Amino acid sequence: MKKGMIIFFIVFLISAYVASSWDSIPLVKNTVSSILDPSFGVLLKWNLYIGFVVIIALTSLVLTLAQKYLSDQAALKELKKEQKILGEEMKKYKEHPEKLMELQKKQLEFLPKTFDLTMKPIMFTSIPIVLFFRWFGMYLSPAFGGWWIAYYIIGSMIFSTIFRKLFDVA
Repeated sequence: MKKGMIIFFIVFLISAYVASSWDSIPLVKNTVSSILDPSFGVLLKWNLYIGFVVIIALTSLVLTLAQKYLSDQAALKELKKEQKILGEEMKKYKEHPEKLMELQKKQLEFLPKTFDLTMKPIMFTSIPIVLFFRWFGMYLSPAFGGWWIAYYIIGSMIFSTIFRKLFDVA
């Protein structure tokens, strides 16, 4: 197993442990609440819906900037360019299964490279994001039920797209 995969697996396990210890270890919940209640909590108490949108925008901005400054953007853009060229080539050969299969194997070679280049932002943001989501869920579930996560995902897709274009993130 590659080093990047091992690191990802370790960070994933730590994040899962932290998320699962939310209720069983009060220190985790209390610490996160003491940090987020005076800032984001005040925003949500002021106006739940506007606060929700502002928080989605802020988290999308932070994650976009983390991706921009913690990953090798030049290498990622080069990989995307190569993938686009390969995709165009695959369109040419869709009637030739053997050539198409060869190109698809080539396309799969991009996955580990992309994963390695995007690993650093994941390592630095996963645990804070898991803690933030646990707090956010605690705060928003009474108002939105389980739907808050769907609204968050839709909002973050919109804001992330805007910020990625604005900051030229690969």
